[in-house]
Amino acid sequence: MKTTKKYLALIFGILGCLCFGGGDWLMMYGNPAFEGSVKWLTLGTAAIPQWRYTLAMALAFPGVIFYGAALFAVQEFITDEKKKKVYHYLNAFGLTPWIALHLIYVVILSLFAWLQNNGFSVDALLICEALFNNFSWMIVVSEGLMLPVFLYWFYLQITGNTIFKRGMAFTNVLVIFCVLKGISLMMPESAFRLGFTNGLMSESMLIWFVIVYLRIGRKEF
Repeated sequence: MKTTKKYLALIFGILGCLCFGGGDWLMMYGNPAFEGSVKWLTLGTAAIPQWRYTLAMALAFPGVIFYGAALFAVQEFITDEKKKKVYHYLNAFGLTPWIALHLIYVVILSLFAWLQNNGFSVDALLICEALFNNFSWMIVVSEGLMLPVFLYWFYLQITGNTIFKRGMAFTNVLVIFCVLKGISLMMPESAFRLGFTNGLMSESMLIWFVIVYLRIGRKEF
């Protein structure tokens, strides 16, 4: 793949982060006060208009396409052909749950807001907590499919199987995610913290794509 196409693919990845991340903020940014056991069913999410949930879901479709373009292009930085194929299939499996995971949150939040604003506020929390409890297993399954490709990418970099220096392994998406998660824990409870925390994966991916984009422009990787 020519360098120009690699740049373009990474730009697509950044656009994907803006799509998914924008959706994450749209569906969660609001008053952080909550009741019950699911802390993201807040007073703020109950007041969010339905068009924001619709837009948050709609943005996920171009988002996952843009992510795919960038993440598949990244395999061209792998120097071993067999390991490149392993990465390729892990990436294919890892992309499958992105929309499913996004959907379950959007549907529950949308339902919660609708019930709260259409005369069913007494039962809204009970119904939506029950719905989440029924499908919470999807989170574990989705993460189980999403994480291996990033762990494998760390392994490839730390063992010198990419065009980058081994130290670049510590710019891994999961490392960035952990740093941002630590930052989020130090933030006061607020609408900003809710949006920031909900968008952590997209924000981590955004930083990673930018780092890779800037790195391939250097003579020394």
